Amino acid sequence: MTNLSLDLFGIDFANPVMPAAGPPIKDGKAAHKAKEGGAGAIVTKTISVKAAQVPRPNMAEVKSGFINTELWSELSPEQWLEEEYPKVKETGLPVIVGLGYSAEEIKELAQKVEPYADALELSTHYLGDDTSPVVNSIKAAKEATDIPVIVKVSPQVDIPVFAKAAEEAGADGIVLINSFGPTLDIDLKTGKPVMGSDNGYGWLSGDAIFPLALRCVFEAVEAVDIPVIGVGGVSTGADALKMIMAGAQAVQICTAAIVDGPKVYGEVVKEMEDLMSKLGYSSLDQIRGLAHKERSETANFETIAPDVNYESCTGCGLCVTSCVYNAIKLNEENKAVIDEKKCEGCGLCVTRCNFAALSL
Repeated sequence: MTNLSLDLFGIDFANPVMPAAGPPIKDGKAAHKAKEGGAGAIVTKTISVKAAQVPRPNMAEVKSGFINTELWSELSPEQWLEEEYPKVKETGLPVIVGLGYSAEEIKELAQKVEPYADALELSTHYLGDDTSPVVNSIKAAKEATDIPVIVKVSPQVDIPVFAKAAEEAGADGIVLINSFGPTLDIDLKTGKPVMGSDNGYGWLSGDAIFPLALRCVFEAVEAVDIPVIGVGGVSTGADALKMIMAGAQAVQICTAAIVDGPKVYGEVVKEMEDLMSKLGYSSLDQIRGLAHKERSETANFETIAPDVNYESCTGCGLCVTSCVYNAIKLNEENKAVIDEKKCEGCGLCVTRCNFAALSL
């Protein structure tokens, strides 16, 4: 029996999958849909002292990912306090309330939202080298409330430096990462940028940033002793398990929940359970941080040709097509054969094989 429950910040979570602060939890009704979809907790869309004025269009699918010009909540803090947070609380799930952006704004809001929150998540978008906005925001929240305070960090910063600064400022945890950018996409029909921002720029999220997010989580876990939550391109159970293996305590999902709906939370949970059972794991503790233990301390320069499992090979030819060294061909039985003299051990064919017929 696979157990995905965890204790995080002294709060019991049935599973480690939750929404990220964004459109999927734009109000109380959306929180209930997330619960029905299988989320283990609720992270509400970030609010500030005033409702956001968001450019339109502000979301689009692009090659390999998703771009947006989303800001904080378009709803006022008064509406959240009077209507939305009470509805969110009724889900019965742990509630992490998103707040932003300056220390002054966070201090003003923290005490007001505390009755509805089990923890606070502070948003610190797109910072340069100066850690003081993060530090000051954390200190303001810690002074205003007694509940756990976690801070979200962007990928455009020195992750170990910012993670350590957050820990030293008193943060109870770190969330990585925000979307990456700025980025640009253009409408071929009109020649205009797809986004409605003043410069046409947006911010990249979704599958394209998952490897970046995974690296950031890995670095943060090595740098601090407080819990880390992974977010950025998580859309499958495999993604979530990789985040846990990188050391994350839990994961958040945004883009996949926008594109595929709130059912994605439960689908990711089910995929995690199935994969863990297949791999012989029964709890998250068995895999958490595994990548830190298994990584090599030195680079490998030995050329090793992949092994071929002929029972699994379907002769689809993907490996042949993408082998730039011309080291793979299909034999008379339509099975992949590797010429070890030509093979450079690059590993691409292993990652392209859809049938687990190749392995290193």
